[in-house]
Amino acid sequence: MRSEGLKARRGYAVPRGYYGGHQDHAASNLLNREFDVSEPNQWWVTDITYIKTYQGFLFLAVVMDLYARNIVGWSMSDRMTEDLAMSAITSAYWRRKPIKTVHLHSDQGSQYSSRQFRKLLEAYNIKPSMSRRGNCHDNAVAESFFSNLKKEKIRRQIFRTKDDAKQAVFHYIEMIYNPKRRHTSNNRLTPNEYDRQFFEQVESV
Repeated sequence: MRSEGLKARRGYAVPRGYYGGHQDHAASNLLNREFDVSEPNQWWVTDITYIKTYQGFLFLAVVMDLYARNIVGWSMSDRMTEDLAMSAITSAYWRRKPIKTVHLHSDQGSQYSSRQFRKLLEAYNIKPSMSRRGNCHDNAVAESFFSNLKKEKIRRQIFRTKDDAKQAVFHYIEMIYNPKRRHTSNNRLTPNEYDRQFFEQVESV
C-alpha cells in the first residue's frame, strides 16, 4: 500500500459521553445472529452512531428491517438519549404499520433498556431482543449499515453545520441506500425493490 500511495480509510474519534447511564440487561438475545428472515416486519434491528460537525456531534438512530435490509425509521439529535431511540422506533412503526408482533434487536445501551423505551415497545406490540453485552457482532447488520454510510457518504469529513450533516444523511438513506444500493442478500436487488416484490406476491395470492 505504501509503494502504491494507498492509505486505509479510518473513522474519527469516538465522542466522550455525557449521555451515559447504567446499562441494564432488559431482554435476552432472541435474534442470536439469525439475520436472514422470511418476511418484512418480522425482525427489526436498531442502533445509534455519531457524525462529526464543527458544531459538535450529531447522533443518528436507525431502524432496519432485516428482510430487505431497508431503513424503515430513523431520527437525529444533538444528544444520544432515549428520546432519540424512541423517535426512530416511532418513525418505523408509523411508516410500516405492522399488523403482527415485531421483534426488535438492539444493544444493551441505556437508551434501549430505559423504562420509557420499554413502555413504548409494549404500546407498539414490539418484542425486544438484546445483544450480549459488549458484543457488536450480535448486531452486525446495523453496524454494517453505519460502516457503509461513513465510507460511501461521510468519508471522514467534518460537516460545517449539523444541518449539513442532516441533509447528507437524509440523501444517503432515502435517495441512495433504500432505492438504489443493491444487496447480495436481496439477490442483487435494492431494499425497496426486494420489499416491493414480497408485497406484490402476497397481494397476488
